[in-house]
Amino acid sequence: MAQMTVEVSLDPVLARMRGLDGRLHPRDGVAVFNRVYLTVTRELRERIARGGFPEVRTATTLTVLFAERYLAAVETASDGRRVPACWRPLFQYRRHPGVRPLQHALAGINAHIGYDLPVAVVACCRALGCAPAALEADFDRVGDTLVALEEHIREDLMPGPDLLEVADPLTHLLGSWSLERARDAAWSAARLLWMLRDSPDLTGEFTESLGAGVGLVGRCLLTPTSVRNAPAHGC
Repeated sequence: MAQMTVEVSLDPVLARMRGLDGRLHPRDGVAVFNRVYLTVTRELRERIARGGFPEVRTATTLTVLFAERYLAAVETASDGRRVPACWRPLFQYRRHPGVRPLQHALAGINAHIGYDLPVAVVACCRALGCAPAALEADFDRVGDTLVALEEHIREDLMPGPDLLEVADPLTHLLGSWSLERARDAAWSAARLLWMLRDSPDLTGEFTESLGAGVGLVGRCLLTPTSVRNAPAHGC
């Protein structure tokens, strides 16, 4: 199995996220997700450094390839090109006045976990010359880190008591999505993608369908909840 060279350090992707944090408007929906993802990636780097991942190279390679997919989507949008279907809702509604920061954060997480993660797992397998089973322990540890941080993300970004009018529909809307379920689905998708790796046509069909499905969930998560008569985009 051919291997490719991957820079095994989180510093370059962290530097690019910090650069975005300095350039994007704080209320931009992409900026909201970027701040969340910057926190997550810093936490992963610290856990790797503390020995929380027995296979340091495997965990770092997976985390870098994972992050690079999000950063590539940002660059694509900056160049005026069409972003992948999974990311399209977030970039289309990044400045919508009726969408709350928590919705932007979770829509970004949905895109990144639901589509980017399984694709990154396969890319990591190719880079390291192994099958997905060899990554499962590190995949689970990365997922556990994300799940542990999800509660804090919701607490930090959920509207306060002064926004009770939108809190009820927002809570109902966001309560229908689970990072843990998304992570489980991502692992299943990664295994299927690996099985299809020698069939480019089937791989293309599956990834296109996966991206569209993840994008549809993201569009639902971004349903406006706070501005009367805000333009509806449905789900």
